[in-house]
Amino acid sequence: MKDKRSKTRTKKRSIWPFGPDLLPRLLSAIVLIPLTAIALVAGWIPFALVVGLVMAGAYREWEKMISGREAGWPGTFFIGLLSIVALAHPMNGAWASAVVVSVAVLAALLIKAPNRHWRLAGVLFFGTVAIAFLAIRGSSAAGIWAGIFLVTVVWLTDTGAYFAGRLIGGTKLSPDVSPSKTWSGAAGGLALGTAGGMVVWWLAGYTLGSQSSAAIGLLIAVVVSISGQLGDLAESAVKRRFAVKDSGNIIPGHGGLMDRIDSLAVAAVVLWLIGLANRGLGAVPQGILFW
Repeated sequence: MKDKRSKTRTKKRSIWPFGPDLLPRLLSAIVLIPLTAIALVAGWIPFALVVGLVMAGAYREWEKMISGREAGWPGTFFIGLLSIVALAHPMNGAWASAVVVSVAVLAALLIKAPNRHWRLAGVLFFGTVAIAFLAIRGSSAAGIWAGIFLVTVVWLTDTGAYFAGRLIGGTKLSPDVSPSKTWSGAAGGLALGTAGGMVVWWLAGYTLGSQSSAAIGLLIAVVVSISGQLGDLAESAVKRRFAVKDSGNIIPGHGGLMDRIDSLAVAAVVLWLIGLANRGLGAVPQGILFW
């Protein structure tokens, strides 16, 4: 009887390889993509408000995961500080955000609690991600395009990996960390994410009147795509460490906020560093797009 049920499930998977999570994923994308676009176009301060809310929500999930309970003291204190990190950036510059992150890191070091090193890592990571998001967006039209480039590469990478992995299957990418991910999925994600990034790269250059080298755009898209996939694996490893399947359930088909932004967060930090290295702290979007 057990073998019969197993064969039935295998047959169903072969007919419909995507599983029951495809529809929730599509519905979530229909909601999240327009919201992200509106936040990017609305302006630096509205975007900072969205980033502050997302970082606060993501850290709340982190705190619950590492402590095994809803955020109380001092978790709520760090949630508030991470919101301020995002809001401080457009109002007083990156240095103000860095000061708030430093205060949060110092507090995480001094406040005694189980898994204190994990709290410290979370505060430092989410604080850095908030700064990266705000620096990439900036206050110019170039920041809108830099943000579109980031989310296009990361989300198309995720989409390509999902469909290629389900349709092709094959050798597991990292079975000990994330048993569902395959090398075929990683390759499909890299291909689709890079292709989407190149389309945005060309559109940005055409719109802004400064078309940069396609080879550089290709290289950046590849690096961002790979960084996003590594971020996804890193979060899977942390969740496995704490025996958690999803960081939350706020987004149907994706779990929690951390599950949705894991790839985006790591890719954003990498893209921020690229722009920073090219043009400096005050011109990160230009450093991403203009070469």
